[in-house]
Amino acid sequence: MVAQNREYELITRKSYQRMEAMTKHRSHSAAFKRQVAQEFIAGETLHGLSQRHDISRQLIRIWVSKYEAGALDDDVQAADLLQEYEAKIAALERMVGRQALEIEFLKGALKNAPRPKSEITSVIAGPVVSPSRKGVG
Repeated sequence: MVAQNREYELITRKSYQRMEAMTKHRSHSAAFKRQVAQEFIAGETLHGLSQRHDISRQLIRIWVSKYEAGALDDDVQAADLLQEYEAKIAALERMVGRQALEIEFLKGALKNAPRPKSEITSVIAGPVVSPSRKGVG
């Protein structure tokens, strides 16, 4: 039973760490990326853009190369967004599957948990109350 609890704790801790890692990522709109790329092409320095918009110079380089390749167009962005959503859906489906397995595992552990055989328990009434000793108190 102790090993099962440790395994459950490890599984839940890992899934929470994955969720936290996903929330730290910033995303910028395609219009913002195009604007920054156009400003760089117009002669703005990487350092100036980086400081003004609080983004890395490498990210600006990536956006400029995508802009020049036509990857920041609205149609391409829509296709990328669709692909991103499909990946998120697949990740959520995997998470739901893992949680379903965890639930089944815990149900099995609950069924196999030792229960006192002398007490009668009921969902409605609960365990039988033991009689109190007279003269105490």
